[in-house]
Amino acid sequence: MTFVNAGILGTEPGRRDDLVGILTRRNDTLRELGCELYDVGVNDDESDTVFVVEVWRDAAAHRESLQHPAVQAAIAEARPLLNGEFGGFRFDVVGSPLRD
Repeated sequence: MTFVNAGILGTEPGRRDDLVGILTRRNDTLRELGCELYDVGVNDDESDTVFVVEVWRDAAAHRESLQHPAVQAAIAEARPLLNGEFGGFRFDVVGSPLRD
């Protein structure tokens, strides 16, 4: 069942664009691990916040991806930019009017 992880990541002041650079770096490994969509966004009204929406083949693929060395390296690189403020939500997709 398709799984969505939508996150809100708070950054240290002035580090938002640095985090965006890490998160948007080309990474074909994510697709191989089962990621179908990984969109990163910003809102100028929240200058120290990054929004991420991930769509995965299923929750297990997402969970397993967190153990992959390339994913672990990106997390380690991003961690110093984060201020500890996190939010978001996760859910299993049950349907969509855009597909059968």
